[in-house]
Amino acid sequence: MDKFLNDMEKEKPIRFTDQQLRIATDNYSYRLGSGGFGVVYKGSLSDGTMIAVKVLHGSSDKRIDQQFMAEVGTIGKVHHFNLVRLYGFCIEKNLIALVYEYMRNGSLDRYLFQEYNILEFEKLQEIAIGTARGIAYLHEECQQRIIHYDIKPGNILLDTSFNPKVADFGLAKLCNRENTHITMTGGRGTPGYAAPELWMPFPVTHKCDVYSFGILLFEIIGKRRNHDVNLSESQEWFPMWVWKKFDAEELEELVAACGIEEQNMEIVKRMVRVALSCVQYGPESRPTMSLVVQMLEGLVEIPKPLNPFLHMIGGIFPTHINTDTNNGSVTVSNSSTMITESSVEDATPIMTKYEIELASV
Repeated sequence: MDKFLNDMEKEKPIRFTDQQLRIATDNYSYRLGSGGFGVVYKGSLSDGTMIAVKVLHGSSDKRIDQQFMAEVGTIGKVHHFNLVRLYGFCIEKNLIALVYEYMRNGSLDRYLFQEYNILEFEKLQEIAIGTARGIAYLHEECQQRIIHYDIKPGNILLDTSFNPKVADFGLAKLCNRENTHITMTGGRGTPGYAAPELWMPFPVTHKCDVYSFGILLFEIIGKRRNHDVNLSESQEWFPMWVWKKFDAEELEELVAACGIEEQNMEIVKRMVRVALSCVQYGPESRPTMSLVVQMLEGLVEIPKPLNPFLHMIGGIFPTHINTDTNNGSVTVSNSSTMITESSVEDATPIMTKYEIELASV
């Protein structure tokens, strides 16, 4: 009985003290990384459990409080194999921190864009399916629907066996299921992954996460960023290029260009159809995430997607945009919308069409 009660107690986020976290992290001596909202340190609890401690900081106390409440109020209430687990938090005068389970293999972007190019395509497919399951749980199985708003490779963490866990709920929002549309007071998400409706005065639904997952899926297929400024031959946005190959029934060229083995051709075809379905311009045209899971697993037939990029002009990347990752803000021309505290990725044709420019200082 005691063990049962202890296990039940562990299901709830624990409140740690500043001193406990200093001991657990050896006075914050092992830095894992940093982002717009804080610095993450490696540590271990007294029972040997490995943890990641995210120390929050921001441009104002209000912003830190918003980040804290968003993460604890969402991921602190749910448990799923494909969601990173929040063990607890610390909120004291000089420290606001979140304590997460430690993900030994870091984030997915390391294995797509950096030197850790060790994952076979079959494992990448498993990561895509696991990620989709995590998002589907947030949308469809929680008591209140949770919209993540910032699905991207850097927010998909991998455990020892490379099982994916959706992380970073700093922009997440709870909403009642009967509220099909959400009023936005400002933009959310990361440029390059955020759905079009997040940049414009359009109604927003949970389908914005579906769009971001589609963009992520393109990068999993290509094992590259959708616009890679280091590739001189890659001036075309990768999702647009994939659509052209799909429409022309030339996916063999895609497979060759991405270094995918021919034995995985059927998986690629399936993933391409799913990605194109997810990034449809109209949110109502995008599938639910539970259906995305079934599509990726080959359990249902995937209808041939329509061209999701008809609203765009061209698809060639502009050369005049400057990116300032230190500033981390985006300004929308002729609008008061400002996106802050988010890692800025390259702009997309959507941003170009609607005169959304990356701010520089």
